[in-house]
Amino acid sequence: MDVDAFVLANRPTWDRLDQLVKKRRQLTGAEVDELVDLYQRVSTHLSMVRSASSDAVLVGRLSGLVARARSVITGAHAPLWRELVRFWTVSFPVVAYRAWRWWLGAAVGFFIVVVLIAVWVASNPDVQAAFGTPSEIEQLVNNDFASYYSEHPAGAFALQVWLNNAWVALQCIGFSILLGIPIPYVLFQNAANLGMIGGLMFEAGKGDVFLGLLTPHGLIELTAVFLAAGVGMRLGWSVVSPGDRPRGQVLAEQGRAVIAVAVGLVAVFLIAGVIEAFVTPSPLPTFARIAIGVTAELAFLAYVFHFGGKAARAGETGDVDNAPDVVPTS
Repeated sequence: MDVDAFVLANRPTWDRLDQLVKKRRQLTGAEVDELVDLYQRVSTHLSMVRSASSDAVLVGRLSGLVARARSVITGAHAPLWRELVRFWTVSFPVVAYRAWRWWLGAAVGFFIVVVLIAVWVASNPDVQAAFGTPSEIEQLVNNDFASYYSEHPAGAFALQVWLNNAWVALQCIGFSILLGIPIPYVLFQNAANLGMIGGLMFEAGKGDVFLGLLTPHGLIELTAVFLAAGVGMRLGWSVVSPGDRPRGQVLAEQGRAVIAVAVGLVAVFLIAGVIEAFVTPSPLPTFARIAIGVTAELAFLAYVFHFGGKAARAGETGDVDNAPDVVPTS
């Protein structure tokens, strides 16, 4: 398609639609009919330009014009409750679902590091000595690890945990602007800390205490961290390998989808924080506390794969409805 000729032939149509959009409050009945007709025609023009041209300015201009015309035709935005329902049943779960290979890979790598470091620490007295004196290590494994979950008021502790986890996830998502390269290091730091403590606990015969206190909240908490890391690395990789679409279009789509994950994880980390503050240190039997954690984890995974899979099969990407693929620049 000759883009210049296409623009020359259709510019009057676009200008007329722009005029009608600007005077939307004074439209006559005939002008409303004309607006609808022009909106349909320009939407077709936009599809043609997207498939035949990589002109970011032209695509951005038509995207914005179509979006503004649609808002005039449809009137008010959808009710807030409908937007919220769509977010929790489409936008958030479909992005998580589409990135499942990335966060599964993050989880596998994380636990490999945890196990290797735990075995290394547990089997090397010299490594254990680097953590402190025998009395300090005994204090850690017999008292400090367990008391950490109950030494602060539950409400304040839940808030502290929530903020800490949100910070780790924010780092993972934020580092996507650096192509996701620092994200494995963030995961490694957390895996190393967990592995070192686990090694000390198992070597002291406190492996049951370690797993009994970590599992209730750790399952869903770590899953959320892996999800944040996965979508962050996926966004970074979209810059390196955008496929057969313009890099800016892919980056914009993936970037908006990552924002949906960031918002959704706020709620997931809140659940993890509540479990860690109120369930982990509770007097419930260990099997009951673990059962609560496993239930929360299975519920989250079922939610992601049910709603996310359904939305993915329907062609959803988690992107904002009718958002322009690129931002026009001068």
